[in-house]
Amino acid sequence: MNKAQFIALLAPHFDNNKKETARAVDIVFDSIVRTISKGEDVMINDFGKFKKVDRAARKGRNPFTGETIQIKASKKVRFLPAKALKEVISGARKLEAAPKPPVKVVAKPVVKAAAKKAPAKKAPAKKVVAKKAPAKKAPAKKVVAKKAPAKKAPAKKAPAKKVVAKKK
Repeated sequence: MNKAQFIALLAPHFDNNKKETARAVDIVFDSIVRTISKGEDVMINDFGKFKKVDRAARKGRNPFTGETIQIKASKKVRFLPAKALKEVISGARKLEAAPKPPVKVVAKPVVKAAAKKAPAKKAPAKKVVAKKAPAKKAPAKKVVAKKAPAKKAPAKKAPAKKVVAKKK
């Protein structure tokens, strides 16, 4: 299983939001890496322990030529599986059912039958005294009447030409 498949497996637990799932997976892996790089162990119950190990310099052998070579000192990560994980892998212990993603509950609108109720008692009305602010009158705006443009005398039309048909 690679990281993308792991995210797809966990997505239903995050309302099928792959971005949030990927972010959560990245945070978990980043936290493990940062803790191990400080030299601290990461112990996850019933899973295992991640541990930083210093490997001393040693002599090795080149498999192609057979000559001896010097291997430098290095730091590695070692994973030690927990007893519960070993038992599941060997078949001595049955694995529990996988946790199911939470089921969304959709509230259905409830239709209630109209029931006769006793008339509600009315609370005594409270008197509210409103303070009136002194009325301010806005200054009247002057309306300037626009003069209509002067009417022009209609242009005289030329008399229509009569078309006379010639007889043959």
